[in-house]
Amino acid sequence: MAKGTIKVGDEVAITATVRKRVTEDRISVLIPSYNQPHSIVDTTPNISSGQKIELIGEVLRVDEETVTVGGKDLGITVKRSAVRIVASHVAPKRTKPLVD
Repeated sequence: MAKGTIKVGDEVAITATVRKRVTEDRISVLIPSYNQPHSIVDTTPNISSGQKIELIGEVLRVDEETVTVGGKDLGITVKRSAVRIVASHVAPKRTKPLVD
């Protein structure tokens, strides 16, 4: 569950359930509130159907009810309740003023 406010640039985690192994290096996963099939790269030899895994990515867009998460294996839009904040993004501070 997402607590607090989610901002663009935050690192978030989504808990997904493994469906099956598609090829030797890809698995099919079920992502909460994402109604599309999705596969990710995973070369772990001992992975079983029903196992929970965490997908971590960066927030690319935030709407009222949805969050778009991007990353190495991600590029999905899910409900806010499906994500958990791992690390909050803090903008860098200016050391010099814009105008001299």
